[in-house]
Amino acid sequence: MALEKLGIRPSVDNLTAEEAWTDLIARVKYIFSNEFLAGLHPLSSHFKAALCRVGDHDGSIPASVIAICDGKLNNLCKIINPKVESHPFMVVSYIMRAATGLPELVVNPERQLSIRKENPYPPDVIESSVSQQSESITTMAIYIPCSPEKAVEPVILNISPKGYYLDVIAQKLGLSDANEILISRTIGKASSETRFYFAASKSYLLEMSSDLLNAKAVKFGGPLNARASYICGQDIYGDSILASIGYTWKGQDLFHEDVTLQSYYRMLISKIPSGAYKLSREAILAAELPLTFTTKTNWRGSYPREILCSFCRQHWLLEPVFSTSSIPKKASLELSRLNKKLKVSESAEQEVEYANGHDIVDADAKSVGMGSSFICEVKLYSKCQDLILECASNVLYKKQNDAVQNASLKVLSWLNAYFKDIDMPLEKLKQLANVFDIKFYPQNFSKEVVSCLSVENFQNHDTLGGKVPESNGISIPNDVVEDDVSSIDIEGPDSGVCPSYGSLLCVCYSASLVTKGELQKELLESAEEFEFEMGTGAVIPCLEAVVTKMSIGQSTCFYTELPSQDLVLAAAKDSANALAFLSSPCWLEYSIILLQVTEPPEDRMEQALFSPPLSKQRVEYALQHIKDSCATSLVDFGCGSGSLLESLLDYPTSLETIVGVDLSKKSLSRAAKVLHSKLTMMSDPEAPCKSIKSAVLYDGSITDFDSRLCGFDLGTCLEVVIEHMEEDQACLFGDVVLSSFRPKILVVSTPNYEYNVILQRSNITSQEDDPEEKIYSQSCKFRNHDHKFEWTREQFNHWASELAVRHNYSVEFSGVGGSADLEPGFASQIAVFRRVFQPKEDDLQDDEGLACQYRVVWEWNRSKPALTN
Repeated sequence: MALEKLGIRPSVDNLTAEEAWTDLIARVKYIFSNEFLAGLHPLSSHFKAALCRVGDHDGSIPASVIAICDGKLNNLCKIINPKVESHPFMVVSYIMRAATGLPELVVNPERQLSIRKENPYPPDVIESSVSQQSESITTMAIYIPCSPEKAVEPVILNISPKGYYLDVIAQKLGLSDANEILISRTIGKASSETRFYFAASKSYLLEMSSDLLNAKAVKFGGPLNARASYICGQDIYGDSILASIGYTWKGQDLFHEDVTLQSYYRMLISKIPSGAYKLSREAILAAELPLTFTTKTNWRGSYPREILCSFCRQHWLLEPVFSTSSIPKKASLELSRLNKKLKVSESAEQEVEYANGHDIVDADAKSVGMGSSFICEVKLYSKCQDLILECASNVLYKKQNDAVQNASLKVLSWLNAYFKDIDMPLEKLKQLANVFDIKFYPQNFSKEVVSCLSVENFQNHDTLGGKVPESNGISIPNDVVEDDVSSIDIEGPDSGVCPSYGSLLCVCYSASLVTKGELQKELLESAEEFEFEMGTGAVIPCLEAVVTKMSIGQSTCFYTELPSQDLVLAAAKDSANALAFLSSPCWLEYSIILLQVTEPPEDRMEQALFSPPLSKQRVEYALQHIKDSCATSLVDFGCGSGSLLESLLDYPTSLETIVGVDLSKKSLSRAAKVLHSKLTMMSDPEAPCKSIKSAVLYDGSITDFDSRLCGFDLGTCLEVVIEHMEEDQACLFGDVVLSSFRPKILVVSTPNYEYNVILQRSNITSQEDDPEEKIYSQSCKFRNHDHKFEWTREQFNHWASELAVRHNYSVEFSGVGGSADLEPGFASQIAVFRRVFQPKEDDLQDDEGLACQYRVVWEWNRSKPALTN
């Protein structure tokens, strides 16, 4: 009975087109019966309202209403002609044609898409069925002109107690009555009554003599309404009205709710993956779709899988098909080895950065093997079963859900890049697809994933104003994290607790429009507590760049250029005020307070179990080697936010030159701020760091050689570096640093995987004898979700020993946290490499002639202490 009510009958699957046509005629006949009028079907409510229409329209029901309200008719039409799936307005034509063959019905003349009974309903049926609404109804709708040059604007619909709401909508469109209207399918949820209404074309009806099965939808004579069509997912022609009104299964009363400009723009941005994510976080001007799915615990907002399913529904595609495979641990090991050989080229990485405005970090793409691992394949199909794209990644995940979420995120990130630049050349789009392990079919993709010029720049930040208001000395940082935001004024004392990669931050923020002159403000959005994970691209780049410079309790206020108008109006609760601001030069002002920093699990574990924390113990270990070696120059490979270099400034040492190298521009920005502040304040001859003469920070990869760092006295590569690289890249780093940089001493530390049993209070299962598989047979988790590997003592010793032999270094092993004499050894294992021979001067001179591959992002010199960035 439920299937019958929904118009779904399993037996119709085997109907022929001719049988379906016979059933269609019978269904139309039944809809105009006395029995149907007395029912509770939404369509019967339309019939009852139509009986109150005046003049010749009394009892006349628009055919488009029958088409949208009766699912059974729609299913029969799809059997008659499968093209109905992609051209739903064809249902109207089939209904009109079916009604023409019924003598008890009257089909109105051309352009009057309506049907009525030849003989009126009996008076007793009318009296028992028709119940008029007692009060007038007023609701807001949106008028969307066909011309993109004309603004979208709100309209008010006033429906009298005896009026038919479709006649009111028709009048707003400049039509005589509802019989000239076509109605779209619902927008958003299936239970929604939000639809587009527009004028029917004179040439819309099918030719009565056309073949049923091969009939084609007649093209409209009017121009396409690109904005309405984009939101609706089907062609809308001419001016249209977007309204949320209609009769439902819940009762006979007319349902209605306001459609505001804000809700219109929210519909608009929800068509794009990043827009859907912004809406799920209620942070349109602050949030961004993250680049990585790290852990379920740290993710905020709708999950990638949910957003992808919603995207498919929004664009009228079939639900995405997810295929997960469980890979046994031995096969996992082989696949991991294969993956290490398949690296993304430099040009591809640049493509990703171009598409997303962020550095890509594949957070969970690590070698895993605690039992089975999982991979996931995603496929998107059109309603006609045409394959649009498939994403098949060989990246392994320990959890099935992580595999599904990351595969979904790859598809969403690629789609996001397309919507950001819909004019992207096909070859460029294919290159980007390769980066995300996606294969797409251009013809099907362009046909099904509808786009239009009006939404081309959703995520572009257009320059709409000139300078920041003159009365405020804060400069405008661009919305790219690598730009200098050092001039931002940060208020409040430095608590010393600062964000780091992987931290979960909580901020209080507000975003307001600000005009020049009187500095009038219009609040757009705010949040008392807004959480996001640092380093995943979960917020707009300029916000993350600023927060990187803050510590808990500090606040700041800064300006940015305006994002697109679509985003501003989707956030604005008062659209009229927002539009008034946008009509003159204005800017976006962000006010931020950093409330809380939850450190990554690895840091929390170390601080809870070790005193002093392991991070401090590693610094003290490095300091001891500086003192013992009387080193005057030090380079920190993978310096991050400069924690080691900053700590060195608190102790008297022989160091004169300190250098840091890292790939993260955000981390280098933080390091520059901290080091510059500390070195500038320590101009006192009695300061601990009085020996330091120069300091430099470089942007570059530690697997690339730069001759300016050749021959230093001491090199360090402490924790949070090599374990975040793929294993083959860690091996490459070892070869590059010992063969080319050739420091006198190199100190490398990395987590001891065997110690995780203590940190996590878990047990290690029995070990296999094969050392290569040893790590894959252990049940402990890695200390950090971003670790690509963690070595046992045996594996670390093997790596370091072979490295030392290859490059004429000696190596000794030690560690911090724990004891070498007690199982399972040190928590952090350390290898100290010492150069066995002195390089020839000719070798060093040859190195000096090599190209400089690193970029200086900051430097300080005691004789001229100026900040360069």
